[in-house]
Amino acid sequence: MKNILEKIVNNKKQSLELIKKDKSLDTLEKNIKYQNFYNFKAAIQKNKGISIISEIKKASPSAGTIVENFNHLEIAKMYIENGATCLSVLTEENYFLGKLEHIRDIKKKFQIPILAKDFFIDPYQIPLAKSFGSDCILIIIAALNGSQADEIYSEALKHNLSVIVEVHDLKEAEMALKYDQALIGINNRNLKTLDVSINNTISIFEVVKAHKGPLLSESGIKNEKDAKYIYEKTGIKNFLIGESLLKSDKPEELMKKLIQITQ
Repeated sequence: MKNILEKIVNNKKQSLELIKKDKSLDTLEKNIKYQNFYNFKAAIQKNKGISIISEIKKASPSAGTIVENFNHLEIAKMYIENGATCLSVLTEENYFLGKLEHIRDIKKKFQIPILAKDFFIDPYQIPLAKSFGSDCILIIIAALNGSQADEIYSEALKHNLSVIVEVHDLKEAEMALKYDQALIGINNRNLKTLDVSINNTISIFEVVKAHKGPLLSESGIKNEKDAKYIYEKTGIKNFLIGESLLKSDKPEELMKKLIQITQ
């Protein structure tokens, strides 16, 4: 199986070339002035209980189409009404069928911090994401070399955006520690093979537990039992959850159960 991450990144490079021709940096910076922003990192830090970063996505390479009658505003409303601390909105267009416009639409109706969930490979994407209202961006260590990650991180901080540095093995976790103002997200899904194990969070936690920013567990959390298992083993209380909520017959009940795992 060809590395899916490599395919996505190569596709992203091509699509960015077209966007750059259409949207200059000056245009992006002007558009930023018309957006409202919220502190993603602070929202999680201030929350004494369980923080759920609820994800909005139509599809993924591992699951195919997740939501047939996809309405990002209705999904956002349901998440917010049931206690989401922040939202994660897929904006990658080809493999996840996302759009940056979804963030802009949600921000017009709701006041909540939003992560632009995408494959950030170029500093240009920082003002691009912010021009649509993004409050946080994602650095996937597996998708970048060290200098690329440093450059994107610096650009994000310059634009006063929160940053999640995502890792999925011990080596990446060690590399992430230097990004001291970031949140660290431990991905339970191997982005190269798409295999999933929530025990990935348990093993990687030992490397990142001294990091002063919030820690997140991402992917593969099917229910409150999975979240409780991770919480009891590590103390991590921040969870990025998408497919389990989107596929659930009763997502409202699942969110309430997730939020109550410490009680």
